Amino acid sequence: MNIFYNQNGVGDVLLVQLTTERPENREIESNKDITLIIDEATKKIVAFNVFNASTYVKVEADGQVETTEEIVGQLQEALKSNGIELELDVDLTPKFVVGHVITKEKHPNADKLSVCTVDVGNETLQIVCGAPNVDAGQKVVVAKVGAVMPSGMVIRDAELRGIASSGMICSAKELGIPNAPVEKGIMVLSEDATPGEPFTM
Repeated sequence: MNIFYNQNGVGDVLLVQLTTERPENREIESNKDITLIIDEATKKIVAFNVFNASTYVKVEADGQVETTEEIVGQLQEALKSNGIELELDVDLTPKFVVGHVITKEKHPNADKLSVCTVDVGNETLQIVCGAPNVDAGQKVVVAKVGAVMPSGMVIRDAELRGIASSGMICSAKELGIPNAPVEKGIMVLSEDATPGEPFTM
C-alpha cells in the first residue's frame, strides 16, 4: 500500500494505491467520500481516494504518507463508514532494506547490465542492476517492490531485456541523499550492515 496526500496541490484528498500494477482499463465507483479504482479485467480494487480526508485520517505529511498500523486502521474505518466492504491486507514491512549481494552474473542480453541475487534477510531477490560498481559480497541498499523512491517512482516487479527483476539496488543519488556522488554507481554500505535491516534516509 502506498498513500499520498498533498493538500496544496490536490486538496483534502488521500490517494491510496493497493497494488503496484497498472491496469490497462479502469472502472470508477463512488460512494459518499470514497472513490474506488477497479481493474476492468480482474474486477479487483487497485486504488481508492478518500475525500474530506482530514475528517477520517490524521495526516501531517505533504507527499508520501508513512503506512502505519494506525493509518491502516483509520482507513479501514473510513471505508466502513462510507459503506465500502473492503478488508485492507497491508504489508507493513520496511521497503528500503540492507541487502547482501550473493552473486553477480553478466546479463545474457545486455552488456551493461548485471543479474544479481541479493539476500534481504527473509528472502533472496533477483535484481537486474546497471551500476558499473556492483559486485558480489557487497552490502547495499535495496528498494523492494512497493517502495516509493524520492523521485515518486514506485518500484514494481519488472522484466529487463527478458530477465525478471524484483527490486532495485540503489545509488545515493536515487535515495535523495545530500551531496551524493556525481559518478554513476550504487551506494556500498559497511561490511557489518545486516541484511534485512531497515535503511532510513
